[in-house]
Amino acid sequence: MDIAVVRDDMVDGIEQRASLDETVSQAMRTVPRHEFVEDRPYDNRPSEFEGTRVLAPGLAARLVSALSVDSEHAVLVVGVGVGYTAAVLAELVGDRQVHAVDIARPLVYEARRNLDRAGYGGVLVDCRDGADGLPEYAPYDRILVEAGAVSPPRRLLRQLATDGRLVMPLGGGGREQTLVAVADDGDEGEVVAEFGGVRFRPLLVDGEQHGARRNRTDREDAEFARQGYFAPTGWEQEWIDWDEHL
Repeated sequence: MDIAVVRDDMVDGIEQRASLDETVSQAMRTVPRHEFVEDRPYDNRPSEFEGTRVLAPGLAARLVSALSVDSEHAVLVVGVGVGYTAAVLAELVGDRQVHAVDIARPLVYEARRNLDRAGYGGVLVDCRDGADGLPEYAPYDRILVEAGAVSPPRRLLRQLATDGRLVMPLGGGGREQTLVAVADDGDEGEVVAEFGGVRFRPLLVDGEQHGARRNRTDREDAEFARQGYFAPTGWEQEWIDWDEHL
C-alpha cells in the first residue's frame, strides 16, 4: 500500500466537503498521520487516546484553515493531544516556530514522541495549564485552542502579537459551540470571524485532567514522582476558581 496515495485520498475526501487553502491541503498531504494515530489513521473520523479525543482530519483542517497562518508566523497550540495538528502547522511555518502545551503529562510525552518520529522534533511541547499558555515564548502571531470555553482565556489573549488571532471553540462544554477567531482588544477579546458550529470538550485546569483526582495537584517533577519521594496523592488545594483561569 502506498501511504502517499492513501493520504491524498484522505485530503481529496475532505476537499469534496469543504474547500481547503492550497497550503493547508499540501501540508496535510505531506504529514504522515500514521505516526500519530495507529488505528485507521487516514479515515476521516475522530478517535480516543489516553482519555483525550483525537480530532478527525477534516476538523483539524478546519482549525488550521481558520488560523490563516503564513510562513513567518509563530504559533501556540493549546491542547496538543497526540500532536497531529501541531505537525500540520509545523509543515506550514517550520517546526521551531510551533510551540504547544497540554495539561496531561502522558499526552505531552506522546506528542513529543510522535512529532519526533514524523520529522517535526523542533516543536516544543510542555506540560502546562492551557489557560496559562506559554508566556516564555510569547508573543504568538496565532494561538489555537483545541478545547471549548465560554470566553477566551485572558492570559492567552495577552500573549498574542499585534494583529494576532486566537482561534477556539466558544461556548459551554457538551453543547454546540462556535469556532471563532478572536483578537486582543485589551479586555475580553473581540470576535473577528466565525467558522461554524463545532463540539469540543471543555478546557481543563489542573485537577481535572484524565487520571487525576479532582481537586488534587500531582507533583510535576516526573523524576521525583518515579522515586516515590512525594506522597502519591499530591496536596490538597482549594476548589478551582474558574475566574482565575479565564
